[in-house]
Amino acid sequence: MNFDFAMLHRRGLLALGGSALVAAAMPRALAQTASSVVKIGVIADQSGPYADNGGPGSALAARMAIEDRGGVVLGKAIQLLVADDQNKPDIGVAAARRWLDADGVDVIVGGSASSIALATQDLMKQHSKPYLLAGTASSELTNSACSPMGQQWVIDTYSLPKATAQTLVKQGKDTWFFVTVDYAFGKQWEADTTRFISQAGGRVVGSVRHPLNTADFSSFLLMAQNSGAKVIALANSGADFNNAVKQAHEFGITQGGQTLAPLGLYINQVHALGLDMAKGLTLTTPFYWDQNEGTRAFAKRFMAAFNGRVPNEAQAGTYSAVTHYLKAVEAAGGTDGPAVVAKMHELPINDFSMKDVRIREDGQVMRPMYLAEVKAKEDSKYPYDYYAIKSTIPAEEAWRPASESVCPLLKRI
Repeated sequence: MNFDFAMLHRRGLLALGGSALVAAAMPRALAQTASSVVKIGVIADQSGPYADNGGPGSALAARMAIEDRGGVVLGKAIQLLVADDQNKPDIGVAAARRWLDADGVDVIVGGSASSIALATQDLMKQHSKPYLLAGTASSELTNSACSPMGQQWVIDTYSLPKATAQTLVKQGKDTWFFVTVDYAFGKQWEADTTRFISQAGGRVVGSVRHPLNTADFSSFLLMAQNSGAKVIALANSGADFNNAVKQAHEFGITQGGQTLAPLGLYINQVHALGLDMAKGLTLTTPFYWDQNEGTRAFAKRFMAAFNGRVPNEAQAGTYSAVTHYLKAVEAAGGTDGPAVVAKMHELPINDFSMKDVRIREDGQVMRPMYLAEVKAKEDSKYPYDYYAIKSTIPAEEAWRPASESVCPLLKRI
């Protein structure tokens, strides 16, 4: 089924700053009362600088997960609410609060800015409702800001740069300069990556911070170029990342021998840049659509409903999170938040991208990560054939170890 998000925008169902109630395969025979409905909210940037990283694609993935259960769990219809936070904390947090206080939402899946996620995680804890992170990257969400209701399903600023930094330093690329987006997500990313660089024997020679959603990176990139650093680390994402890479090529930065290092890279960003510009970039990812038969089958369904675009990690992670949540609701016999979260921890995650994966006490989904390299155009044989998977990183090596965490939910030995 083609989920036409452009149509939803035209009809006002995804109004900016608002939320839309999207029926997902609901039998007409079921009365639409609060007691007969399980409400799942997806809150993300639907129209701003990070819309392509999650946005409408994440909403579609949630809808697919609901449809795969027939739209019903425990005899209750499942409804999907979608909010556009525009990557703005006031709008995002207000939407979450309204859902909790007025709309009776049972769970929120979030792919929002870290500032929105940190505040929303506190709200969810206060209301004892599960909060499933699928695209938000601050590692503090499972560390100093951890919550018994919070779970990290996809990426964070600890796991993404770790293997990338270690690999590049081992290759002799041991001096680094950061171009960092100026808010919590970017600052945490720079801090985590700096530690990995130092541990591997490298050093940071400088950094500069840029505003979110800026169009002109010339002054920031000139500072990085003039630093003489072997690696320029881009601690940003979405439109900011694409603009920075394009302008770096215009300035001849990579042609001059400096390496651009994305600390996190989604496949939709590679597609937007093109392989001529993205080739050779090293990245860490928890998901690649072309990895096995299961991921390809999911991608085929997703592409059919999303104008031929393949799912990225945030979108695939949204599907996994919603699917596992609904399994836990069934196992718990209801939507009581603490009971459902307990079942989510108890049950292993098994789907097209994860096998027998558990959720740690701090909410971290202990999935493996993969070190990948973007292919050259001549090595790409079909659409979206972009990555060469170089190695598998076991979960225990990819994510912050319990011994380094300050989260009180982790049992101390």
